Amino acid sequence: MEVVGLWRYPVKSLQGEPLDAASLEADGVAGDRRWGLRDQRTGRILTARRRPELLGASASYDGDEPVITLPDGATVVGPGTRADRQLSEWLGSPVSLVSSLGARAGRAEYFEDATDDTSQAVEWTMPADRYVDAAPILVLTTASLRTAAAHYPRGSWDPRRFRANILVGLDGEGWVEDSWVGHPIRMGGVTVVPTQPCVRCTMVTRSQPGLDADVEIFRTLARHHRGLFGVWSEVVGPGRLAVGDRGSRLAPAPQRTRALRGSGAGSAG
Repeated sequence: MEVVGLWRYPVKSLQGEPLDAASLEADGVAGDRRWGLRDQRTGRILTARRRPELLGASASYDGDEPVITLPDGATVVGPGTRADRQLSEWLGSPVSLVSSLGARAGRAEYFEDATDDTSQAVEWTMPADRYVDAAPILVLTTASLRTAAAHYPRGSWDPRRFRANILVGLDGEGWVEDSWVGHPIRMGGVTVVPTQPCVRCTMVTRSQPGLDADVEIFRTLARHHRGLFGVWSEVVGPGRLAVGDRGSRLAPAPQRTRALRGSGAGSAG
């Protein structure tokens, strides 16, 4: 078990940034999904489920300040009135760049039929202080990527589609991380506990730079793995994690798992 990829997503539903090393705090990767774009008309935090064009922009940090690069290369440094004006012009509707810290927990939604954006939207409340859909950390393995690709070889199973925080390199095939639920995983200087499989949604079908839209990605996961891919995880041992760190699965922690499983829903935005 080896960490082969790390990502954080400063602004919800925008492209994130790959990291060589990250600090994992008790509630997630430092800086991950601390910001979102709020629709000024509805008060809702936007996601690429509803606004797919969000995936065309990327976000990083300059110190603690979010920096957004728009599809045309323009840079938005926020928050503030100027940033809101630039972002509103880009999206063609009034939005504000807002922090999740201390804000009221955001509402999220996914389409009941992940291949049909006109299907009924299902809503839920996101955890407080981060605009994450269900849990602080999403873990995915290369074994699962290979397994999915074997079912649909023509698809592009680029890890960026699935917006994981941690990609774990494993030999072989199979939906390996499913068996990790309830077992602490020690990697580098941190310990995480996978609590539930991630239910995928229309996000994995969206186009983004270098990747075409492809509804067969979701249909493949639905046919062969009940629409699940990766595992939501809690941080039980904060610390530093780096690409190249080795890891191992520890003895299960049943009491903590019972308290956490079922605490969230939805895919990774």
